[in-house]
Amino acid sequence: MTLEFFAILALGAAAGGFMNGLAGFGTALFALGFWLQIMPPAQAVSIVVIMSVIAGLQGVWLVRASIMDQPRRLARFVLPALVGVPLGVAALSVLEPGILKLIIAGFLILYGGFFTLRSSLPKLERPTPAIDMLVGFAGGVLGGAASLSGALPTMWCAMRPWPKSETRAVLQPFNVIVLGVTALVFAINGTYTGQTLTYIAMALPVTMIFAQIGISVFKRLTDDQFRRLLIAMMLVSGLVLMAREVF
Repeated sequence: MTLEFFAILALGAAAGGFMNGLAGFGTALFALGFWLQIMPPAQAVSIVVIMSVIAGLQGVWLVRASIMDQPRRLARFVLPALVGVPLGVAALSVLEPGILKLIIAGFLILYGGFFTLRSSLPKLERPTPAIDMLVGFAGGVLGGAASLSGALPTMWCAMRPWPKSETRAVLQPFNVIVLGVTALVFAINGTYTGQTLTYIAMALPVTMIFAQIGISVFKRLTDDQFRRLLIAMMLVSGLVLMAREVF
């Protein structure tokens, strides 16, 4: 293991951890850009999943009060997602993950670009339990099929005029639970070898430190600034995902 390898591993851990702390998602999109340079895709993704779950627990603790205030809202997203994850995994036998990722990237770019340029943000105030459940289910399917569990829930929640703590109280535990199930599947399949566990042990402290830095920035944002951050992140995530699949 060279110094260059460790530096790239640390940079990916820092970038992924910071975005997880700041926005509650984005670990994979930002960490994989570094880690795919130094390790096979399957190994890089398996490490990202662990980093996302462990770093995400800090964010879950941060908004624990909001989670307890709205448990039914979270359940409307999470329970259908748990049904969708195995369906997404099964769909891998008939779907091409690369094409699916390009389609999602296109939606992210159109959504993020459109609302980034608008002076006012959408405000869907009425309860939409049926749509919430559908979005959660689709997020679970995408999580199992392409490791993109957070894309649709983030797009949907960014359109709701919820306080930032309530928005995060849906997105953060949703991603932690869905990716936790994914990590369990990886573990059952024997993905976590001794070498992979060594890399996790090296990356985890960096991820945790930078997640705390991201959380400190999150605390300084207003509700409107956080909604705009989520929308801007959708645009950036779409561009990064598109570039990774095309080039």
